[in-house]
Amino acid sequence: MRFNPKANIGGGRVSGSSGGRGFGGGGGRLPIPIPRTKSGLAITVVLVLGYFFLRSCLGVDLGGGLGGATGGSGLGTGNDGTSQTRGDGTDYDQCRTGEDANQDESCARKAVALSLEQYWEQQGIQGWRPAPIQTFSGRVSTGGCGSADSGVGPFYCPADMTIYLDPTFFPQVLEGQLGGRGGDFVEPYVLGHEYGHHISRITGDMGRVRTQQGPDSDAVRLELQADCYAGVWTSAAESTTDDSGVAIFAEIDRGDIEEAVNAAYTVGDDHIQKVSGGSVNAEAWTHGSSQQRMDHFMHGYESGDPDSCAWDTLPVS
Repeated sequence: MRFNPKANIGGGRVSGSSGGRGFGGGGGRLPIPIPRTKSGLAITVVLVLGYFFLRSCLGVDLGGGLGGATGGSGLGTGNDGTSQTRGDGTDYDQCRTGEDANQDESCARKAVALSLEQYWEQQGIQGWRPAPIQTFSGRVSTGGCGSADSGVGPFYCPADMTIYLDPTFFPQVLEGQLGGRGGDFVEPYVLGHEYGHHISRITGDMGRVRTQQGPDSDAVRLELQADCYAGVWTSAAESTTDDSGVAIFAEIDRGDIEEAVNAAYTVGDDHIQKVSGGSVNAEAWTHGSSQQRMDHFMHGYESGDPDSCAWDTLPVS
């Protein structure tokens, strides 16, 4: 993966400044069951954590409320503005060009965010608004999904329509505890997946979830739809441009696609169950198997068409 050195990436909506007024909307730890390996190391049930958010954030109004509502326009628009959001201290204002993105992983994050925004804005989705990305270290309070610490992994909060990410997740959990291969396109895949949830939130598909566990459940369908959307964006990423029409990416090669597919495999429910030392229990799945996740990313990538990820026609089994 290489970025166009001449691209202006200043428009990417990523924030990571430490301290300051954060989001209201409840505290307490996210009630995620975290399996443990035989050695006692915690393994997070990673990415989106759709099961938690569907039950804890959307459970009261799965039929429509959050699935079709519009909210504030960015960070700092929480319920009462009284809780604190701990950023990771990253100054994204320094990230101005694609050359910056080639030299610094934080700037690469901003370039990916811009590409995702530009791509989805061009799809003409009714009610479109970009999803800001908040990076944090240690702990963060959201605008309606409670508080989270780093152990929950990257996630999308449908209440404030924001993506949250602790960058240490990738070396410590995805590669370390879950045994993923890593690579510079792993985080873009994850951000593409989270942005896929944002699209599902806007279109109302998120509000269609009823069944929340099992290989054919609505919760799994939602996760696979996000993987499909990540693949669709990846297929078009090289053609996304900044506001002046300059390409954001210079190259996404086959190795990058392989890194994304490996990441999809690594976060499959069956793989996580195996690594945690347990047996595979499909009835407990909330995100889909490794094979399902790889297949749906590639389905989106090969089709290059967001309509191929439609809720009613997307294959699950």
